[in-house]
Amino acid sequence: MPIINRIAEFHPDMTAWRQDFHQHPELGFTETRTSRVVAEKLREFGVDEVVTGIATTGVVGVIRGTGDSGRAIGFRADMDALPIEEATGKPYASKTPGIMHACGHDGHTTMLLGAAKYLAETRNFDGTVYLVFQPAEENLAGGEVMVKEGLFERFPMDRIFGLHNWPGAPAGIFLHAPGPVMAAVANLEATITGRGAHGAMPHNGVDPILISAHIVTALQSIVARNLNPLESGVITIGHITGGFTFNVIPESVKLQGTARWFLPEVGDLLESKFREIVTGVASAFGASAECSFTRAYPATVNEPESTAIAAKAAATVVGEARAQKLPQPTMGGEDFSFMLNERPGAYLFLGGGKGEGDAMVHHPKYDFNDEILPIGASWFATLAEQVMPRRG
Repeated sequence: MPIINRIAEFHPDMTAWRQDFHQHPELGFTETRTSRVVAEKLREFGVDEVVTGIATTGVVGVIRGTGDSGRAIGFRADMDALPIEEATGKPYASKTPGIMHACGHDGHTTMLLGAAKYLAETRNFDGTVYLVFQPAEENLAGGEVMVKEGLFERFPMDRIFGLHNWPGAPAGIFLHAPGPVMAAVANLEATITGRGAHGAMPHNGVDPILISAHIVTALQSIVARNLNPLESGVITIGHITGGFTFNVIPESVKLQGTARWFLPEVGDLLESKFREIVTGVASAFGASAECSFTRAYPATVNEPESTAIAAKAAATVVGEARAQKLPQPTMGGEDFSFMLNERPGAYLFLGGGKGEGDAMVHHPKYDFNDEILPIGASWFATLAEQVMPRRG
């Protein structure tokens, strides 16, 4: 069966919702307008219960189906935007300078709202559906905060499922896999303190810029020469701050970056070697260093049975040939991992590519493909009906 007919009927409405969210992006834990609109729409759809204020701006909707099976399923969508200046030139582009929905969370929220509208109308399932609209996925671990604030105690679901658009895959293709699908994440910081000097008299100083260059180069040896080539790991320095002008050696330089991995022992290796290299190289040049390796998100690991359930629903919506095995995990991170550590579940990718040259997520020219909105909504709705079928 293709896209659910009823959901296809209100595809234009969903497009309007998505583009409205896109024009009004909000950063993590400040999604006040977004959460208000979500709550208003859930009430308008006739959702049985709408709970707000979880993890500051999170919203949970509750839809009760027919029967008394006691079964319950959860669906999660993220709501926050990114601190990026939009460059799409679209008529629905962000109206907030310096902030845009560059990862498609506006689309995820809209797809779950579409499923909510359909499920509240039809209630063709025996059990309870929990609709989890999560704040602050981008670097602030809103998923962890929801868990710590009692998400699963207050809303006792048996399984939880999530979905992320993927412009790198053709529109309408579902990608699924059991086991790790997204990496664990750590934030790296290092401050190298030397001795400032005139740029024309470097022998009078201890140059933290030179030392930082050696450190950045040496850090790449961790994965290249310490990690088993069959395992996966990443160390990236993405930001360097130091110096004031052409001819002054500064006192200090600050490095910031990220580490990614799947296996816990790989994370331990990356951390120990990062600390050894930063402090050791700095010391060898006569400088001092302070560093931190802050673990942010665990790996996103799909439970096998839940993955099979999610894949079946995907095949129902788009056909067996378009519900495909994820070729390999991505080194991107996801705080849905905190929810999967508490309940069985699965996280799938839904292709949103429009053609060659599509901007990937986290890019100023990224543009969510509104054509996939009813596909994602139909997947959520189909999951509810297949996992909790009505009796008789």
